[in-house]
Parts: sequence; C-alpha cells; structure tokens
Amino acid sequence: MKSKKSIIQSAVSTLELEAAAILNVAKNLNDDFEKVVSTILECNGRVVVTGIGKSAIIAQKIVATFNSTGTPAIFMHAADAIHGDLGMIQRNDVVICLSKSGNTPEIKVLTPLLKASGNKLIGMVGALNSFLADQADMVLNTSVDKEACPHNLAPTTSTTAQLAMGDALAICLLECRDFNESDFAKYHPGGSLGKKLYLKARDLALSNEKPSIHPKASVKEALIEISKNRLGAVAVIDAENRVIGVITDGDIRRMLENYSNIEHLKAEDIMGKNPKSIQFDALAVDALALIRENSITQLLVLEQNTYFGIIHLHDLLNEGIV
Repeated sequence: MKSKKSIIQSAVSTLELEAAAILNVAKNLNDDFEKVVSTILECNGRVVVTGIGKSAIIAQKIVATFNSTGTPAIFMHAADAIHGDLGMIQRNDVVICLSKSGNTPEIKVLTPLLKASGNKLIGMVGALNSFLADQADMVLNTSVDKEACPHNLAPTTSTTAQLAMGDALAICLLECRDFNESDFAKYHPGGSLGKKLYLKARDLALSNEKPSIHPKASVKEALIEISKNRLGAVAVIDAENRVIGVITDGDIRRMLENYSNIEHLKAEDIMGKNPKSIQFDALAVDALALIRENSITQLLVLEQNTYFGIIHLHDLLNEGIV
C-alpha cells in the first residue's frame, strides 16, 4: 500500500503529464486545424464522429459538446459502422475519426469506405505515419510522448489530448458562429444551468402571492398580510399601484423594540423606504445577485413603475439557481 505522500505524488505526476500533453497538442496545431473549422462551418450536413475503444468514448463526448454549442453532430461506433451503421452517414456530412495509432483493423476497414462515399474525412490521430493519417483529407495531430499509465499501456494522456482537441474545435466553431447565451439556453433548458439563462424574475413572482397594503393600513393589517402570504414581507403601495415602501419581518421586530404602544402606528410609520427591487423581465440569476449583494431575503418585482410581486430567496433555492 502506498503512503499518503506517494499517492499524492502519483496523482500530481499524472496531471502534469497530461497538462504537458495538452500544451504539446497546442504547439502542433497547423493549417489543417483552420481547414477543419472551415470545412465544418461550410458543411450542410452533420459532423459524424467515430472511433473504437476509449477513442469511441471520447468521440461521444465531443458529439455532446458539438450539439450543445450549435454544431449538429452524431456518434458512430467504428465497429458498428462496418456492420450496417454506415447508413447513418449522409452525403453532406463530415466525418471525424479518432484513433491513437491510426492503424487498428476497424479503422483500416472503415477509412476506404468513407473515402469512397465522398465525405470529407478528418483524422484525429496520434501517429502521423499511420494509415488513417495518410488517408484523411485533414489531420488533427493528437500525438503524445507517453501515457500516464506507468506501463505506457492504458489510454490516458492520449485520450486527454483527444478530448482537449475536441473542445478546441467546439469553442472555435462556437465563436465563429457568434453562438451566444441565448442560443446556449435553447439547447440547455433543463437543470440549473438552463434556468440561469432563461428563468425570469416574473416567472418566480407569479408563483407567489402578491401581498400589499396601503400606507394608512394598521400594523395589525400588515401583520396579517405578512403572515398570510408567508413571504416575510408586504409591499406598501399607493393608489396607482406604485411601491412606496416595504414591511418585512425585521421591520416588525424593530417596531416592537422601539414602541411600547403600537395601536396608533400605520404602515407608513414602520415601512422601509426605497426598497430593493428588480424589473419583472430581468433574469432570476440577476435577482439572486441583488439579494446576495444587499444581504436580504426578499426582493420586490416591478413592471416599469408598478408593483408586480415578490421573490423570496427560497424561490431561487427551490429552482436550483443558488
């Protein structure tokens, strides 16, 4: 059993080897990389990404990244391709084939078939003197000096290089397409990531009650409104539905500390003036930023100058925005 120190040293060595490999991949970028990006941008079909073994797993991740950043892509396993799955490739598709050696039997069988179909073939390969590198129209060099595996056998550094190359392609394509946050939100509607990109303040406010009182309302009315709606606050509004203040649980506590007789008090006497607010069409994530910045738990939502509702910190927690 290794000591704790030697375990850490082993991990550091692995990470340093893989980091160096990525830097080496960056140094090896050439005109073919630009040609690959241009070819994919001009493609009227999809990007078909294929490979065998561990390279096939990396290919699937590249496909997922392409699809989520605006480049239509599908995965085709190299072994299945020669047993019928070649039928998924359409005339206008571009094919990226991943292979460390570029000489595996499946790749040698698949490559001539792809060439015969007339599709552009991009080889992401770790050996420039290989069959795949020789046959490909463009080559992305992902060669590495050695695997992180101490026996130089298990694909580790080589698959990291492939993964990084795939990310580099995806980001270049994203930037060339001016793919922005709104586009990203279309492809990521689920989970907290999507919600940060599309969920608006109004969506949260509409799910809550809309507690409000007029400035001349009694303290008792304010207490009832706060308790009834369970948002910890009530907006104080004028006759035109404009917010002139807010009463929170904290205001109630301060009132009890400062006054022995509260019967004569009105909402306007204890309300907080100039309450923090946000426009109803602002993003929920911006509402969270305001709540954090001001160390508050409620935020008033406005539609132009009129009262729209209230967002509570718990609403953001429940949506997974925090």
